[in-house]
Amino acid sequence: MVRRTKEEALATRHKLLDAAEHLFQAQGVSRTSLQDIARRAGATRGAVYWHFKDKADLFNAMMERVILPLEQAFQDRLGQEAQADPLARIRSGVGEALARIANDPQTRRVFEVATHKVEYVDELMEVRRRHLKSRSDFLEQVERGLLTAAQQRGMELSVSAATAAQGLHAIIDGLIQGWLLESADFDLVALGRQVVDVYLRGLGFIRPDSEGPNLP
Repeated sequence: MVRRTKEEALATRHKLLDAAEHLFQAQGVSRTSLQDIARRAGATRGAVYWHFKDKADLFNAMMERVILPLEQAFQDRLGQEAQADPLARIRSGVGEALARIANDPQTRRVFEVATHKVEYVDELMEVRRRHLKSRSDFLEQVERGLLTAAQQRGMELSVSAATAAQGLHAIIDGLIQGWLLESADFDLVALGRQVVDVYLRGLGFIRPDSEGPNLP
């Protein structure tokens, strides 16, 4: 009985998150109320507050269902720097993230909400903090990876690793935002891989022939 109750609670939680995804995408975060979400999920407003403290808490939980697996995959790749080339892991991590956004409808939907459908108004300041932390973690991982890759090659970067990481983040972020606005304009995965390769070559990295022309 206890197990069934837990399973039912988890099912309700996922229904609320599913409802939030679709409503946030359709009408924006600030224009969606918790009552709207409860109604769409076939639940009560009380059920919303049972699972989530407020709208920001619900929003972050919605993001974590999709983005945390991507963040973890990226962390796992760079966490293996001692066993493999961190540059290759950065490139493959970026390629994997772009492929998930392009090919998985839920991932695309959540990124669209996070990119184009949220306003950092007072009630969503916690969302902004979560966004900034995710960005900071990415920059720290990439900076460390670029430094290690440069050391392995006995080279010196033309700019600081911190600046290089900022540049890579700006490129990826810009590609995603542009593609979400009009996905027919370009192939996110193919163009993303090419642009990241060009950027890394501009930093002075020479791609081994065995890696081919694009990202793994």
